[in-house]
Amino acid sequence: MKSTAEIHAETTVRGIQPTITVGETYAPTPVSRISDTFALFKPRVTSLVVLTAWSGYFLAARKFHLAQFSWKLGADLLGVGLVSSAAATLNQVLERNADARMMRTRNRPLPSKRMSVPPAIITGSLIGIAGIALLALEGNPLTALLALLTALAYVFIYTPLKMKSPVSTFVGAFPGAMPAVLGWTAVTGKLDWDALALFAIGFFWQFPHFFAIAWLYREDYERAGIRMLPVVRPDGEGTIRRILGYGAVLIPISLLPTYLGIAGRAYFFGAIVLGFAYLYFGIRLALLRLPATSAQSKKEARQLLRASVVYLPLLLALMMIDGVK
Repeated sequence: MKSTAEIHAETTVRGIQPTITVGETYAPTPVSRISDTFALFKPRVTSLVVLTAWSGYFLAARKFHLAQFSWKLGADLLGVGLVSSAAATLNQVLERNADARMMRTRNRPLPSKRMSVPPAIITGSLIGIAGIALLALEGNPLTALLALLTALAYVFIYTPLKMKSPVSTFVGAFPGAMPAVLGWTAVTGKLDWDALALFAIGFFWQFPHFFAIAWLYREDYERAGIRMLPVVRPDGEGTIRRILGYGAVLIPISLLPTYLGIAGRAYFFGAIVLGFAYLYFGIRLALLRLPATSAQSKKEARQLLRASVVYLPLLLALMMIDGVK
């Protein structure tokens, strides 16, 4: 039997990370177990989910003249974070074989065999139950129910659908747009037009964001058998149309908070500027008229991806700063 060092030496020469069989050549330490468990939670994604939920909570509390910072806020955001972490963990359980075939994901704890499936399922289930319970007790039943449905849709509808059809991007946009809504309902206990406006912004924002990711990692998705649109249609035309279409619709959608009394004039004009700036990066990609397999188009797709992760936090921050009291 080869040692871990020998496996690492051989695979490093071939330019790939080693895959280690748990119980044979890999002896996890307490620190590595914690690190691998934390990695299952997708901390960067979960952080964005929690921050977006906070914006919804803050906006609702301000509009209804309630405390914007409180222990309740901390409990609700913790609940959202736990549910998001649970969904991310169970998603990786279902996608472990596909992750093993992709360069950017094969070193995750499950595909690399640093962690086995049962502990991941137990961890994801327990923290999910804890998060739902916390939202029900400290928030309200509606928020707990919406969080549960969001997690179930993400794990059991969106995740398996990725292997079957590009429509998964559309389906996945529904749970992806829920964090701000959860923050809002944690305060109000109801779904109203304000919550739906926040949902719509998150919904339309996602398409340029995820299509940029799919364009950038098209080869990875193809190896894994994940049927994203740039994989099914590598000429890029269908993807470009959707990036521009959803990006254009996002601009008027992003103005709804002003009309609903959530935000003021500065936000209104700032949202227009941000919306056109976001759309600009999609236009740059479209003007190349290159397939998703070209290196130059990937550079522009990366720029669009960066613009997307800047756009949403800036828009929400502006909404929170320029609020109507």
